[in-house]
Amino acid sequence: MTGAIDSNDITGLVLAGGRGSRMGGADKGLQNFNGMPLALHTLLRLQPQVGAMMVNANRNLSAYESFGAPVWPDGLADYAGPLAGFLTGIERCETSWLVTVPCDTPLFPADLVARLAEAAGREGAEIAMAAGLEDGQLRTQPVFCLLRTDLLESLVRFTHGGGRKIDAWTAQHKTVTVPFDAPGDDPRAFFNANTLAELHQLEQR
Repeated sequence: MTGAIDSNDITGLVLAGGRGSRMGGADKGLQNFNGMPLALHTLLRLQPQVGAMMVNANRNLSAYESFGAPVWPDGLADYAGPLAGFLTGIERCETSWLVTVPCDTPLFPADLVARLAEAAGREGAEIAMAAGLEDGQLRTQPVFCLLRTDLLESLVRFTHGGGRKIDAWTAQHKTVTVPFDAPGDDPRAFFNANTLAELHQLEQR
């Protein structure tokens, strides 16, 4: 189905449901970035790009709720990874499209959603996935994903069958990859802070 996708028909989901194991078990989304919790920074960056917002978190729910968006924990047990967040988001979503953004990549593009939506609409795709520069190479960024919410049944089947890899699931559907490597694009837009040291490094940019 080709055609323009209105930003009001897209719900943004901040993925903050991980264990934070590389941060010593700290709740990554609540670590400060420029004086503000990472997940809140992410939420405020994504909010102008979409029609509605949600957060996926599995602990400290009241802290996340204070950001002013609905907060939903994983329906799958044992921190099943980003796809568990995707599943939660699609189940709760009231729009035709969901866009996912991890809480630990605070510099993602301010036009991320517009470019994903343009490509999905143009190609008649069910999923649009960002690709950003890493060490000079263009690599897909599977957690930056725009997807149709009518893929719920497919995702339930995949995750309940034990599937956990995003690209193994997206490969089953018409997916367009959207490069963010134009001259004006920030080469570190998709740099994610896995450790506190990396987070401080990003702050000092």
